[in-house]
Amino acid sequence: MSTYTRRKFLRDAAVAGAAVSAISTPLKVLAAEKRSTVRIGMIGVGLRGQSHLDEFLKRADVEIVAMADPDKNMMAMAQKIVAQYKKKSPVEYTNGNYDYKNLVMRNDIDAVLIASPWEWHIEQALAAVNAGKKAGVEVCGAIKLQDCWDIVQAVEKTKAPVMMMENVCYRRDVMAVMNMVQQGLFGDLLHLQGGYEHDLREVLFNNGTDGGPGVGFGDHGFSEAKWRTNHYVNRNGELYPTHGLGPVACMIDVNRGNRLTALSSISTKPKGLHRFVVNNPLGGPNHPNAKVMFKEGDIVTTQIQTANGETIVLTHDTSSPRPYNLGFRVQGTNGLWIDNHAGGFDEGMIYFEDKSPKKHTWENTKAYMEQYDHPLWKKFSKDAEGAGHGGMDFFVDNAFIECLKRDADFPLDVYDLATWYAITPLSEKSISEGGTLQQIPDFTAGKWQNRKAVFGRSDEY
Repeated sequence: MSTYTRRKFLRDAAVAGAAVSAISTPLKVLAAEKRSTVRIGMIGVGLRGQSHLDEFLKRADVEIVAMADPDKNMMAMAQKIVAQYKKKSPVEYTNGNYDYKNLVMRNDIDAVLIASPWEWHIEQALAAVNAGKKAGVEVCGAIKLQDCWDIVQAVEKTKAPVMMMENVCYRRDVMAVMNMVQQGLFGDLLHLQGGYEHDLREVLFNNGTDGGPGVGFGDHGFSEAKWRTNHYVNRNGELYPTHGLGPVACMIDVNRGNRLTALSSISTKPKGLHRFVVNNPLGGPNHPNAKVMFKEGDIVTTQIQTANGETIVLTHDTSSPRPYNLGFRVQGTNGLWIDNHAGGFDEGMIYFEDKSPKKHTWENTKAYMEQYDHPLWKKFSKDAEGAGHGGMDFFVDNAFIECLKRDADFPLDVYDLATWYAITPLSEKSISEGGTLQQIPDFTAGKWQNRKAVFGRSDEY
């Protein structure tokens, strides 16, 4: 309990007055008084939702009122986590795919956290904001470009804000590099890279209800294999853009003095998932899933242009044997950083023309990461110990809760969500047209020119 007491003290002692992101041009200022408890309803309590649930349950300032999920097995797992914390059992909504609509109409919840399969994100977020509930929405890409417009227009109409729950924006090395960017070490930024380079074959295929090894998916899969693999069957595009795009977009102030203007995408042929099924001892060339024709290319590459003249390259690579790496690169007129993230936050390579001791020779990032460790991480690193994804989950959930408590604007808002989500349908269209250039809409309707850059500028949360 000492950890929870320290967390509560740090939050209760937070200095009021720091400005955070706004949906409109003026920034809201943190209120001097803040509510003591936030009441949350959760939509989707699968494995990702359970990660958020675990973080929320650690806190004395969060009450989980209700949870919705048609998968009764996942609901039972979530309730077991609640019981382990000796908290009150949330009300369950498990009566089919649309029972979440009853959850969002409750008058005893302040906000909704959405961690459902991708195809449900926008529909459920619309239900939440139209019911006057603030919402946190997990990462993915949009199914249709119109989805992005729909959620922006709903937030602007209802004034119920949405937070983009992109945890990688809070990764320790990423935030340290952003700190270096803001202090001018890289000079003028020119080019950035990121992506989702992660062997997901054992996530996309498994057997039965326990997630064991195998080649099943859809009705015969567990967790994400129930729904995520079908996207690979039916779509070809940058399916998961926000892990790579979100952090670099924050570094170049997208939607706050800058914006994404156009993209072009290409893909390789789809071979990896078929090979996995054929070579799996529980599969083989005669297994029914060996006959499935996957559409998603094994590697999808997307080039993005910006209004301020930077370029971005995103890579989606999840069907091949490879170690995990998000492939970040931040390059400016005075040097560059290349991510080699394999566990520690100080792994990678860095070079500055005016600082590195040997010309044209890489330096290890350790000294820089320690010197420029972001104030947020310096302040909350102990609280983030044990949290999911190397502590990132603590920071994204903490930002969500603290903004709700203060009635402050979210640091990653609906315009970020719409812009980052839009990459997926635009990339699909580009690939289908042989890599043609696609214009990226300005979801801010021109407000990007005057909105202030705020992510990571405060150490409040």
